Amino acid sequence: MIELLAALSIAIGVAFDFFGCVGLVRLPDVYTRLQASTKCVTLGTCLILLGVILQAVALSGWPTAVKALVCAVFVLVTCPTAAHALARGAYRAGIRPSPSVVDRYGEKVDDEKA
Repeated sequence: MIELLAALSIAIGVAFDFFGCVGLVRLPDVYTRLQASTKCVTLGTCLILLGVILQAVALSGWPTAVKALVCAVFVLVTCPTAAHALARGAYRAGIRPSPSVVDRYGEKVDDEKA
């Protein structure tokens, strides 16, 4: 039963990673690409690592399960932080969102400058 849950978790994680990669190719600007890649890849990678943890526990490989858990925590902390830094850097470099997006941050920054 645990092996089935592990395989299901890994399969769903791979699907999320795939859709994150499709989002990188298909979406129009850097901000929507960051959103797609960060959310999908973080969830997908964590689901894959959850599957690895379940499989390792089923095979009594506790060192592998602990390593996978540490990797999942690392992904959960670093991926959103990196995406935030990239988005902020892109905005400060002058890259504006696509015209279909309301730029509330730009309105706030313009108000503070005035």
